[in-house]
Amino acid sequence: MGIIRTVTGDINPDDLGLCMPHEHLLGVPPAPYDKSDPDLVLDDWDASCLEAKDIKHVGVRSLVEMTPIDYNRDPVGLKRISEATGLQIICVTGYLKDKFSAPLVEKMSIDDIAQLMITEIQTGIGDTGIRAGVIKASSSLDKITENESKVLLAAAIAQQETDALISTHTEKGTMALEQIDIFLHAGVEPNRILIGHLDHKLDEDYHKQIADQGVYMGYDQISKEKYRPDADRIDFIATMIARGHESQLMLSMDLARRSDFEHYGGKPGHTYLVKKFLPRLQSAGISQDIIDQITHDNPRKALTIDT
Repeated sequence: MGIIRTVTGDINPDDLGLCMPHEHLLGVPPAPYDKSDPDLVLDDWDASCLEAKDIKHVGVRSLVEMTPIDYNRDPVGLKRISEATGLQIICVTGYLKDKFSAPLVEKMSIDDIAQLMITEIQTGIGDTGIRAGVIKASSSLDKITENESKVLLAAAIAQQETDALISTHTEKGTMALEQIDIFLHAGVEPNRILIGHLDHKLDEDYHKQIADQGVYMGYDQISKEKYRPDADRIDFIATMIARGHESQLMLSMDLARRSDFEHYGGKPGHTYLVKKFLPRLQSAGISQDIIDQITHDNPRKALTIDT
């Protein structure tokens, strides 16, 4: 029997529905980045709650909120949003890249980090009683630092102890194969790994190599035309489907700036995925059944924790 662990409690995997597996609603980067780039400060609960309400209104039932420990995640605030909107929110344990995480993890051992992750999944985050349902681990641009390596190895230990999915940050899509190699050599099964931000690096051979490892693949920068046009993302998704990898793909937007949120006065807002991008996939000839597999079935399988 399996469950999916949300901020309001465990749910039946069949109740997950359409899921956005890599998003942000609340979070504040550590100093000095909160002051040097204030656009990253998502601290207006009312605005974030309205954003969540819009997400729910267009048919999204669930969301993985990927703000980690070192980025001042707010599990209590997420629980309040979930209760106010009915959006099912999965919170993460774990850390972002070295730039943010080093002050917290540099003096911790791999086992210390792993145990913290395990506790947050099995018992709760601090004294909140709110449990994480996903493990986050990260790497930097074109490298994995010593601290990041510790977190990746700790994530592998915690994954095997808890069965929670590991969902990663890759900086501009780099180091995906290296992340996978670390996890697989540590004993993690490929179907318990989701590699993030791969649509930053749209190299066909690279994506084929990743897909052939059997892991889930996050095309989670949708709408971010400053990196790549969505037309390119659609072409790559179609290519991966043609190769038979539709059971590995997941779609999200990773909106993490005030200027991305409609209710902070920005755009495109989280509804873009459902209202704009999915219809474009259909227009490109991708069937509704495959779209449902990517947006419903794949997240459900990945997020299910065997109990």
